[in-house]
Amino acid sequence: MSSLVATLEGVGFWATGLPSWDAARDYVATGVRPENPPQRPSPQLLAPNERRRAPESVAVALEVALAACAAAGRDPKTLPSVFASTHGDLGITHYMCTTLSDDAASISPTRFHNSVHNAAAGYWTIGAGCVEPTTAVSSYDASFAQGLIEAMVQLQAGAPAVLLVAFDAASDGPLSAVSNSEGLLGGAMVLSNTPRHDAPQLRLTLVDGHARQPKGALADLLGGNAMAPMLPLFQALAGGQDLLALYAGPERKLRVEIAHA
Repeated sequence: MSSLVATLEGVGFWATGLPSWDAARDYVATGVRPENPPQRPSPQLLAPNERRRAPESVAVALEVALAACAAAGRDPKTLPSVFASTHGDLGITHYMCTTLSDDAASISPTRFHNSVHNAAAGYWTIGAGCVEPTTAVSSYDASFAQGLIEAMVQLQAGAPAVLLVAFDAASDGPLSAVSNSEGLLGGAMVLSNTPRHDAPQLRLTLVDGHARQPKGALADLLGGNAMAPMLPLFQALAGGQDLLALYAGPERKLRVEIAHA
């Protein structure tokens, strides 16, 4: 494919032990983590009752999405969005499988409601009052790269700006043997067609080849999460690197060039 170019207007980040983009950048620079970080995101987009009931996967997705919009100075309700997750919520999937096997009639309606792959996108559009299109993407280890491509293609097709949200939570039970995931990890970006002197520019090119395993401080800390393939981009943004590759599927990688502000 030809190269896709966008301005990165805002970033959101939340991970177990690094509860903000500022914390992640500081960790890359100094190796120091915040003391007593929160164990769970608390997305202010939701009413208190909904905030308590939302699964961790939804909570981290909404937390980083709202942070990226705030950093970009964009109203959340005006943005089309792309939500990328490797599997959705594997903890809820484990609960569903176990309960259906043991006592199908006792399935929790709320947990069933939260089991769908686009649950986070649904919470987001309702909480933000957003009626713009939203897309849910799942491509196993290539989920982040494919979500990023989808967001950039939407820009190419005429959207002025797009919100990309990527996230995964911990796996549980037998599913962990198939696809292990540890902790919580979420990242979000507001991408636009508007050049800005104070914001980085990304250039993406899909090419043949193998992307290396994620390396660096963020990967060392958070590499057990299923969304770890996104970490090379956030590592490069935090550390000032200008070239990286993301895993985009078998024998494919997404070359990302960064022109820092």
